Amino acid sequence: MHQPLAGNDRTWPLPNVPAAMRMKWLDLLFIHYPVEPEELECHLPTGLQLDTFNGQAFLGIVPFRMEDVAPRRCPSLPGISAFPELNVRTYVIANGKPGVWFFSLDATSRLAVRVARWSFHLPYMDARISSRFNDPWYEYDAVRTHRGEPPARFHAQYRATSEQFRARPGSLEFWLTARYCLYAVNRQGELLRGDIDHVPWPLQNAEAKISDMDMTSQINVQLPDVEPHLLFVSSIAVVAWRNTLVAAESPVVPELAPERKKARFIPESA
Repeated sequence: MHQPLAGNDRTWPLPNVPAAMRMKWLDLLFIHYPVEPEELECHLPTGLQLDTFNGQAFLGIVPFRMEDVAPRRCPSLPGISAFPELNVRTYVIANGKPGVWFFSLDATSRLAVRVARWSFHLPYMDARISSRFNDPWYEYDAVRTHRGEPPARFHAQYRATSEQFRARPGSLEFWLTARYCLYAVNRQGELLRGDIDHVPWPLQNAEAKISDMDMTSQINVQLPDVEPHLLFVSSIAVVAWRNTLVAAESPVVPELAPERKKARFIPESA
């Protein structure tokens, strides 16, 4: 059974069953833009509430590399267990547990995309992604290629600009990163929660040169013309549990205006 990691920031107990997966996240850049809450609320399923920091919602774009992605007690497999990934996400809460809601997860591993879509009910999509290190910059380029999904592009160079630090509780950095679960919706429209665990984020301040950013047109969100909030993480090991149904007593999102359609992800057949 997985034991809580030393210094962990989680605010609820770990699941009482073994973790299903392990992985490492590398060369990760948190890019966060302030967004009006109503631009994101209309994309959330019933039972999930948008989380805000002092009334402000945030949209995150997160490029990184995955390594050692494998089921518990299984070895890593060449060509399958390591690949780059690019996430678009926001921050939500249900039943008192703050977590992450993904609008998209682009990855180069066709197998990982299909396993995640069917097993974890997450909107993974095929993409052509390159990630390389050209000292001192990390360069990341992504183009979505998934059949039937809206196009998306991203290109940036980024690097750390500070020593590692641990986010202070109550700070924006802590609020953005100290989240130990994700939320998803299954094919029956039921809200799911998937717990994760890791040590507190070894954060660094960062700078980035973003030359192509078309990751939010899929949700009709225009990013504001402001400098994004940037954080870098060189490496972190993560364990993840299978998704489970959120309890029936979870808070319910207030009904939106009739013209604002609630969206939910339904995996495709392939």
